[in-house]
Amino acid sequence: MAIVLFTDFGSGDLYVGQVKAVLAQHAPGTEVIDLLHDVPAYRVRAGAHLLDALKDSFPVGSVFLAVVDPGVGSEREALILEADGRHYVGPDNGLLSVIAARAAERRWWRILWRPHALSGSFHGRDLFAPVAALLASGKLMNDERAEIAAPATELGVGDAAEIIFVDHYGNACTGLRAGRAPRDAILVARGSRLSYARVFSEAPPGVCFWYQNSYGLVEIAVNLGSAAQLLGLSIGDAVNWSV
Repeated sequence: MAIVLFTDFGSGDLYVGQVKAVLAQHAPGTEVIDLLHDVPAYRVRAGAHLLDALKDSFPVGSVFLAVVDPGVGSEREALILEADGRHYVGPDNGLLSVIAARAAERRWWRILWRPHALSGSFHGRDLFAPVAALLASGKLMNDERAEIAAPATELGVGDAAEIIFVDHYGNACTGLRAGRAPRDAILVARGSRLSYARVFSEAPPGVCFWYQNSYGLVEIAVNLGSAAQLLGLSIGDAVNWSV
């Protein structure tokens, strides 16, 4: 059973190493996979849709430590979600709610377990990481969590018609599921009208297009170029289908 890390902590900062140290202490020998540590900072909605799109690469039984938590230290709850055989540990701010809304089976728990010392600003290390480790190793007791009907914050089942991630190539991923879009549809982003191409080589160099990326979402790209730079795209920018 693996622990999968999905955070906005940054690949080059010191936070991920501290989280891994806690995981090694509480679940020694457990495989830890870095899925993404560059989720757009503070962008819970973007993270929720990215996590849902990426989760199916991992086997049933995986435990996801998912932390995009701008409300850390506030009254928001700490949660465990079990959805279609995978577990997710994270804050009650909507980050886990898209997965739950689309799951065939789901259960929610509020985390009662607390460490001896809990910092006000790093629950990813002090609270969520130990709980994920205890789950992965089968050591989390029933009285350390309380089942609840639903979280306080839910984002719903619908797609996110906006840019949710920009990779280092400048490809701009949206929160739209590509399987729902006809291939003759025109995508509008920042006033530009984009046609579909199956792969990069089907578009002339320097031309923007949309395609279905490798994890099933609509993505805006340029053959041999940066779509984000060419179109001026940023996280949160709206996209829509032309009517």
